[in-house]
Amino acid sequence: MSYDFILTAVIPASPRAIYDAWLDSRGHTAMTGGKAKMSAKLGAPVSAWDGFIWGENLELVPGERIVQSWRTTRFTDQDPDSTIAVILTPVDGGTKLTLKHSNVPDEHTSYEAGGWQSRYFEPMKKYFAKQKPKPKAKTAKRKPAKRKLAKKTVKKSAKRKPSKRKAARRGKR
Repeated sequence: MSYDFILTAVIPASPRAIYDAWLDSRGHTAMTGGKAKMSAKLGAPVSAWDGFIWGENLELVPGERIVQSWRTTRFTDQDPDSTIAVILTPVDGGTKLTLKHSNVPDEHTSYEAGGWQSRYFEPMKKYFAKQKPKPKAKTAKRKPAKRKLAKKTVKKSAKRKPSKRKAARRGKR
């Protein structure tokens, strides 16, 4: 037998930032604390928490929705894959992450009773709270160009008036 459940959390980040981090190996590892191999390609294999979880991407809607098949090392060979849907909705203060986990084997109630919260939601909140928003690119304000005044060329006449000093010398001669 299996069961389904829904959990929600508000994460202090944009839907796109969460989406991108979830599907990036480094980002997923950094936001959860467990080593992950992720991909942003439909049908690609994924794994998280040092191989404890694995599956594949079933549906990807950038910045809005991620659907993946998931299994853990605790699933038996008779257990079918479970499915997670991560729905990202912008809200004040960040993003409401709605997690729909379906087809979970009955004996795996720890996922709903704290596993998602302790392994994903709380670490994600801390990770994104530490991320500083990138400053907006500043556009350089142009100062008005100073107009260069054309230098007036003064033509010096052939006859110059002698300076007072020179005139005084001439007079002594």
